[in-house]
Amino acid sequence: MRESGSEKLHEECGVFGVYDRGEAGDVAALTYYGLYALQHRGQESCGMAINDDGVFTLHKDVGLVNEVFTPEKLTALGGGRMAVGHCRYATTGTRSRSNAQPLVVRHIKGSMALAHNGNLTNAAELREKFELEGGIFHTTSDTEVIAYAITKERIHAPSIEAAVGSAMGQLAGAYSLVISSPSKLIAARDPVGFRPLCMGRMGESVLFASESCAFDAVGAEFVRDIEPGEIVVVDAQGVRSIRDHCGGPTAMCVFEFIYFARPDSVIDGSSVHIARQRAGAFLALQHPVQADVVIGVPDSGLDAALGYAKQSGIPYDIGFLKNKYIGRTFIAPTQKQRENDVRIKLNPIASVVRGKRVVLVDDSIVRGTTSLKIVKLLREAGAKEVHMRLSAPPFLYPCYFGTDIDSSEHLIAYRHTVEEIRSIIEVDSLGYLDVNCLDKLADNSKCGFCSGCFTGKYPVEPPKKSQKSKFEKKISGQK
Repeated sequence: MRESGSEKLHEECGVFGVYDRGEAGDVAALTYYGLYALQHRGQESCGMAINDDGVFTLHKDVGLVNEVFTPEKLTALGGGRMAVGHCRYATTGTRSRSNAQPLVVRHIKGSMALAHNGNLTNAAELREKFELEGGIFHTTSDTEVIAYAITKERIHAPSIEAAVGSAMGQLAGAYSLVISSPSKLIAARDPVGFRPLCMGRMGESVLFASESCAFDAVGAEFVRDIEPGEIVVVDAQGVRSIRDHCGGPTAMCVFEFIYFARPDSVIDGSSVHIARQRAGAFLALQHPVQADVVIGVPDSGLDAALGYAKQSGIPYDIGFLKNKYIGRTFIAPTQKQRENDVRIKLNPIASVVRGKRVVLVDDSIVRGTTSLKIVKLLREAGAKEVHMRLSAPPFLYPCYFGTDIDSSEHLIAYRHTVEEIRSIIEVDSLGYLDVNCLDKLADNSKCGFCSGCFTGKYPVEPPKKSQKSKFEKKISGQK
């Protein structure tokens, strides 16, 4: 369940797929470990569909990967040559088992399993169009809109990949897809490339995943990223690429490098770990301060803190112990416990901060509530001064492409100046990353970056407020 007033941003989901040519073995187990490696991308629900010669077996539910897929459930999924997996955090649609993915649909040309990472900006108008044509929807997710668009095109298209290509001409916004037909595994990425998607190999077997860390987890080799607009098809004849939608301007979400992705992943040619260290180095140059120690907020602030320390020459140390047995889905049962949730998750190491001037590095401030609690923990542990540094610019605008920033009104930086925020969260100084540094974080990336949540400038037209409101009312059952 999404925590009301949650300080951290959430990314919609992670996708995984495998086409086994004999080396992969148990594709259900392989997908389990792949999803486990992608758990950080979505902790509300998960699922997988196993394809055994065109017969699809699906299991999905609300919960973490190790909760949903018990050994008995994995055994019940049986064997097969292909699998599609998904872990989800909802930005469009409610938290429920019906909205968990993959979606498995049966249409006139067979069956299809689909997993989606991203957010459509024209979901409302497409859904209304399909409903007026007689379409019936069983979920409140925009992923079902994608599935309907593909199966509708499949009626006349000569192949499933042709149907995907035709459907892509109708879809707007962010979507990285892994799709299984009875005989093919397909990966597709939107032409702008908002969300990452990559391909790996295990011998002759082919895998797709949101991040390369999933390949490391299963012992596969990272091959390359799927290009923005590209469709990759794997079948008995081999691997082939369709680039009809490639070649336009690209703009991957820069927050993948700042927070969403795992630091051990390589995205579009650039190391996430190095990009975060680079952000910290920029912060040290832009916001220097006299201090005794640099610490990071686990886990996303650690790499940037290391970069700050290296650039500034201030010693780096571990300032917090994180309780790794409490995930983002943790919900305290009482108001008092909710107020102390940060204390339950993080505990400062007093010997590191007592009597010292501390540089505290985190990825961002969304609403400010959690930052205030963390600063108070350091003060109580004896920190003499706390200087906060953020490896992202101030959040000022909504995101329409798969992040749960739905309006500016909930963002502290939209309502307050930097000096006011400094006072609210009770730090001695506060410094954000300069927005002009974003293009320098991932110097090997072949993609441009979307920084709309910082600048208000989006690479594609955002949905109209009237359309977004109408869609939200429709999926919530309101008239």
